[in-house]
Amino acid sequence: MVSLTTPVCDFGWKAPDFSLPGVDGKLWTLAGAMGANGVLVMFICNHCPYVKAILPRLVRDLAQLKQEHGVNAVAIMSNDPAEYAEDSFDNMKRVAAEFDFSFPYVIDETQAVARAYGAVCTPDFFGFNRRLELQYRGRFDESKKETAPEGARRDLYEAMKQVAQTQRGPVEQFPSMGCSIKWKAD
Repeated sequence: MVSLTTPVCDFGWKAPDFSLPGVDGKLWTLAGAMGANGVLVMFICNHCPYVKAILPRLVRDLAQLKQEHGVNAVAIMSNDPAEYAEDSFDNMKRVAAEFDFSFPYVIDETQAVARAYGAVCTPDFFGFNRRLELQYRGRFDESKKETAPEGARRDLYEAMKQVAQTQRGPVEQFPSMGCSIKWKAD
């Protein structure tokens, strides 16, 4: 398992569109996932210990961002499930139900969306304002393979709250860290 960190935020970079099947049976696009004040596009998976370490708090924070700040989210799973059975579509359905996702969980079977976004790891967060300009490319919080201590700064939540209020992300951002995307063999 390779641990990688994300690049620095390229402020203003425009979000590429997508159309991907969700575990809810719907086809999701960027416009369909958009909130009134922005959208968080995130690359996650089921097997990654970095994702597992934050998942309950991620679900909590995304529900709060949606309800209180008009920021919606979409979770994209781009790993090759042939390599990691835990990341299969059926297991995606199970995880979404178990954690009561308030956001679409979609599969990027061709990995074209992960490539278009330049995703490198799980989790990898891309926070966009209402004009779909990138304002946040950072970590959830200081968690690594283990959950951050109680009371740790909610980096992602605070950044997306700021985006909702000002349409600008924080200047100081810490890269996300996680497992490498499991690319299909060419």
